[in-house]
Amino acid sequence: MARSILLFILAGLAEIGGGYLMWLWLREGRPWWLGLLGGAILVLYGVLPTLQPQSFDFARTYAAYGGLFIVCSLLWGQLVEGKTPDPPSLWGAGVALTGALIIAYWPRAGS
Repeated sequence: MARSILLFILAGLAEIGGGYLMWLWLREGRPWWLGLLGGAILVLYGVLPTLQPQSFDFARTYAAYGGLFIVCSLLWGQLVEGKTPDPPSLWGAGVALTGALIIAYWPRAGS
């Protein structure tokens, strides 16, 4: 389970980090190589979820990842951009993370 959670966190960092570099390049006029680096990191994001346990199908993996992505996005905003999430955002992230944990790790028959 620890490896699976680590993979979800790494995927979140790759998606948000790669997307942020693309944002800087296209929206803020930063150098082209930031966009190229962002694109390479986004490719890594596409690979990381495939390393989840064999019992995780595509839908389950990406549904669970979605909840974690919300939490990672808010953390990124606070740590990188200095944007403190408001209480509704924190509540929503908690609900999403709870849902992600249920989707990913709730025991299933035959798993």
